[in-house]
Amino acid sequence: MELAELFAIIASGFFIAGLLCALMAIWETRTTQGAVAWAISLVTFPYLAVPLYLVFGRRKFQGYLAKRRSTDLAAHRSTLLEGVGNDGDSLLPRGALGSLRVVEKLADMPFTRGNDTRLLIDGTAIFDAIFAAIEGASDYVLVQFYIVRDDGLGNRLAACLREAAQRGVRVYLLYDEIGSNATGSAYFETLRQAGVEVSAFGSTLGRGNRFQLNFRNHRKVVVVDGRIGFTGGSNVGDEYLGLSKRFGPWRDTHLQIEGPIVQAVQSSFEKDWYWAQGRHLDLNWNIRAAAERDQTALILPTGPADPTESCSLFFVQAINAAVERIWIVSPYFVPDLDVMAALHLATLRGVDVRIMVPEKADNRVVWLAAFAFFEDAASQGVRFFRYQEGFLHQKVILVDAEAAAVGTANLDNRSFRLNFEITAVVIDRTFAKEVEAMLLDDFERCREYHNSEYEASPVWFKLAVRLARLASPIL
Repeated sequence: MELAELFAIIASGFFIAGLLCALMAIWETRTTQGAVAWAISLVTFPYLAVPLYLVFGRRKFQGYLAKRRSTDLAAHRSTLLEGVGNDGDSLLPRGALGSLRVVEKLADMPFTRGNDTRLLIDGTAIFDAIFAAIEGASDYVLVQFYIVRDDGLGNRLAACLREAAQRGVRVYLLYDEIGSNATGSAYFETLRQAGVEVSAFGSTLGRGNRFQLNFRNHRKVVVVDGRIGFTGGSNVGDEYLGLSKRFGPWRDTHLQIEGPIVQAVQSSFEKDWYWAQGRHLDLNWNIRAAAERDQTALILPTGPADPTESCSLFFVQAINAAVERIWIVSPYFVPDLDVMAALHLATLRGVDVRIMVPEKADNRVVWLAAFAFFEDAASQGVRFFRYQEGFLHQKVILVDAEAAAVGTANLDNRSFRLNFEITAVVIDRTFAKEVEAMLLDDFERCREYHNSEYEASPVWFKLAVRLARLASPIL
């Protein structure tokens, strides 16, 4: 075969692939703009667009739910419902706050009483509490992080897990292979040799996901003996202790959890582990109310395998539920049109809408894209605050005086549609007051942003902002 014939065959293959992928994009892409953009690119520039589409184009994670039989899921849910004594009626009242009842549909689980959620502020408090809980484990420890680094904090975690395994505790560690790609295999092999069961999540497992590096498991979960749990913003790395020379202090928030929602956190881990390893874990599913507090709470796992865009819908509903205030803290602000519309409607209702974001950037493209959304939202009455003391990484929502959420989800398209996330939603005035006090302290470390700053910026900066916004669907 001559070289010209070979090139002709390759070119024809790319054009056919481009046409097929364009049809897939038209069929699957959520927005008209996205479908048009992909279709034109795939037909016009197939050599470049086809590989990009294979990696970034799909929005559904294939096979996650199918890998577990529906009967298994139904039985698991039934066990949890029986354990909390749920009779089918929501615990939430009618009225504005009662609109959060829809979150029960998104989670496929009800709000439960008898929970105790405690704020853990910044890395030292977070990991001191996690390590203390692991040291007290008697049966098993479940650990899941998006990023696990082979550094000072990573080695402290490894030592804690090895010690637990050596005294007979079953230890399971699940990590995201993209988030932890800088961590060498030797780190995980040392844990395996000590008796820790270690697994990558496996975003590319299954025929439909082979090239889908864009999906990530962004959850951070620790469960000890089925009785105490943790979730929130922090990963495992020295920067989360404020030791980064680049960022300095690192502002983050985690929750320590007791009560029925621990089993819901555990259920999220068990499903992810089953996806990665194809086997169930023998875990404690006995429901036990917390000894001290009696909070109403729910765990909302979300991800690209969900039948609906549950993370985005949760943000929209939380904003719509607000009567007096909605304060959202996120390191990134790259929302979709539905969230932007909900924020606008909230300001029209007279709601105090505040968004707290970092001043510093850990991702330059995402940081630039946010300015375009700042401009639109600020003109509609949304107030923006830029955190000044190091990097802001916490993910927190406060609704009125009664509801708050802490978890792993950012206010961006990646969390809405591409990442597996987990959020604790708490309906409790005392807890909301604690979150309010925490955020008021954070606001003291912010400066308020005004659109005049953007208007006074140079043309090259505005152009960079507009170009970055074009990439917002995959950021």
